[in-house]
Amino acid sequence: MKHFIFASLIACAMALPAHATDYTIMAPAAPGGGWDQTARSLQTALQQEGVSKSVQVINVPGAGGTIGLAQFASQQKGKANALIVGGYVMVGAILTNKSPVSLKDVTPIARLTGENEALVVPASSPLKSVADLVAELKKNPGAVSWGGGSAGGVDHITAGLIAKAAGVDPTKINYIAFSGGGEALAAILGSQVTVGISGFGEFEAQIKAGTLRLLATSGDARIPGTDAPTLKEAGLDVSVQNWRMIAAAPGLTDAQKAAVTADIQKLATSKTWQETLKTKGWQDTYLSGPAFEAQLAKDISATEAILKDIGLVK
Repeated sequence: MKHFIFASLIACAMALPAHATDYTIMAPAAPGGGWDQTARSLQTALQQEGVSKSVQVINVPGAGGTIGLAQFASQQKGKANALIVGGYVMVGAILTNKSPVSLKDVTPIARLTGENEALVVPASSPLKSVADLVAELKKNPGAVSWGGGSAGGVDHITAGLIAKAAGVDPTKINYIAFSGGGEALAAILGSQVTVGISGFGEFEAQIKAGTLRLLATSGDARIPGTDAPTLKEAGLDVSVQNWRMIAAAPGLTDAQKAAVTADIQKLATSKTWQETLKTKGWQDTYLSGPAFEAQLAKDISATEAILKDIGLVK
């Protein structure tokens, strides 16, 4: 019997990856938002797929992720078990906050997801369409308050691009930034802002429940299962997609970076992660290695141009 138990323990141990790492993932935002959802979805998938035995998620909110990024870069150097979620929002926040720490100070591993932005109002709002919103913007841009994520992030950029496409000075928009999706959602539902803007997944439950009205989405095609138009269909020449990435600590050896990259690739192709993408309404935009690093450089350059165009960066 003892030999059987011992043999079973050995078999179980051999079934685990030889380099199984107990990861800690930083979500550089408050609970409830897209980064937090991404981090916790990664936590579940890494554990369920046996890529990692234990995964911890920590939240460090503030300044579009740049507070968490600075903490991560300074405290986790050389630690192969430390990961941080980031994305388009962080690219903009680094520029608008003039952050001394950038994505060059961590080790980008892969782009994971893409998500269309959603434009919503409370069900009680008199705004029934994008045309109604544009009419109010043209009357008085400052009277229309936009609730979304951090200043300079994709939500802010999208609001500016909408104003510009509508012929309204984008520097006049009244944008109210929230550090987490939960705070933003409460403000939108409570009619504390005129219109809400964020990733579709963050509003989906409330849209289905009828407490929020979906005016439009920002992609090139409508989101399946919704009848709201794209911004282009609504007459505004705007197409934006948010994306999220995972990065590792600075100062890793080539072997450590390769091991982390291999783990994330296993995750990205796993059944659990693919089901998560469907459930959350996230698009699979996985990209890693030199191709991702090249794309990231292009995105940073393009974001800087957009932010200058809408008056957020000089």
